[in-house]
Amino acid sequence: MLMSGGIDSPVALQMILRQGHEMVAVHMDNRPFTDDTPLEKVTDHLRLLREAWGQKVPLYVLPHGPTQIQLMRKTDRHVGCVLCRRFMWRSAEKVAEREGATFLVTGEALGQVASQTLSNMRSATISVRLPIVRPLIGFDKQEIEAVAKSIGTYGISTRPGLCCQAVPDRPATRSGLVQILGEEEKIDVDAMIDECVRRAVVM
Repeated sequence: MLMSGGIDSPVALQMILRQGHEMVAVHMDNRPFTDDTPLEKVTDHLRLLREAWGQKVPLYVLPHGPTQIQLMRKTDRHVGCVLCRRFMWRSAEKVAEREGATFLVTGEALGQVASQTLSNMRSATISVRLPIVRPLIGFDKQEIEAVAKSIGTYGISTRPGLCCQAVPDRPATRSGLVQILGEEEKIDVDAMIDECVRRAVVM
């Protein structure tokens, strides 16, 4: 389960936990492009949901900031969000393989932000082999917020904090796979992912 500290991911995790699945959480730590609050929110979300469902839900924290620096320096900023998502998915898949997990989960809902248009989601999804489950795909923001309030995570998600400063001024809402693969030829993808996962901390 990719956990961001926002409103959506704990709601998605709740929906999967109530179906009886054993889950492992992954947080992509985006410092220095954010502050400590996303990780603090994730740990508080997990504390609440662990108690509610009686499950451990281990948390892997992966340093994503160095990856962002390389992407910002060497690739087209307009597709930075798509490239970011591809790196997040591939890093999470490495953790899934280590844990013996059979699928990945995200709080994405179609069209809410630039990285969640159908075109960009396809460009990101195709980067991994494991299936990606999106429990909130057809929800609107008001519906997601209503569930968050009912399970007690909304107050945690909406605490003050610094939003990601790596988001480009004009993120692309459409992307083609040829374009994305061309951008990834400018960087050492495998080495960057291996280094990110090697430095993971389990909380």
